[in-house]
Amino acid sequence: MSILLIALGAVAAVVIILLIIVVATFNNLVSKRNRVQDAWAQIDVQLKRRYDLIPNLLETVKGYMKYEKGVLTQITALRSSIVSGSVPDRAAANNQLSQAFKSLFAVVENYPDLKANESFKNLQDQLAATEDRIAFVRTSYNDYVLDYNNSIQQFPGVVFAGPFGFKKSDFFQAAEEEKQPVKVSFEDSKDAK
Repeated sequence: MSILLIALGAVAAVVIILLIIVVATFNNLVSKRNRVQDAWAQIDVQLKRRYDLIPNLLETVKGYMKYEKGVLTQITALRSSIVSGSVPDRAAANNQLSQAFKSLFAVVENYPDLKANESFKNLQDQLAATEDRIAFVRTSYNDYVLDYNNSIQQFPGVVFAGPFGFKKSDFFQAAEEEKQPVKVSFEDSKDAK
């Protein structure tokens, strides 16, 4: 009888240890998935900030820019895309908007009065700070995605990830155009002055 009790105790100990491992792994995966979602929410906060700054910046710039309507129209169209849609769609819109801002600020170099305008400088500084924050939170997001994806692809997480519904997250990636230097030409604009 004592051997049976020892065997049952050993089996119970193994079951308890396995249960602890399952619970700890599950909780770890939930925590990492939540960090990824929180990091995306932080990107959302900065994209919303950018979204709110854009109309003020565009109104300030409009008075000075008569013939660069293409850049202004593109920024206005992309503005609404950054607050709706799926993560990949919003990431793509963010990348396009970043590219458009690079073009806008390159065009602004041609307007000394605009560069000297206090409200424009303030808005430009706020937008530049927001762009820096977006870059920072994108990096944080990708760090959390890496950690989460590693956890669901490595042992013991790989054993539990599928059955518990944990799926790989996508990284926030820059579009190919965003990796290229901005090219601005003023050849046509000189004729318009």
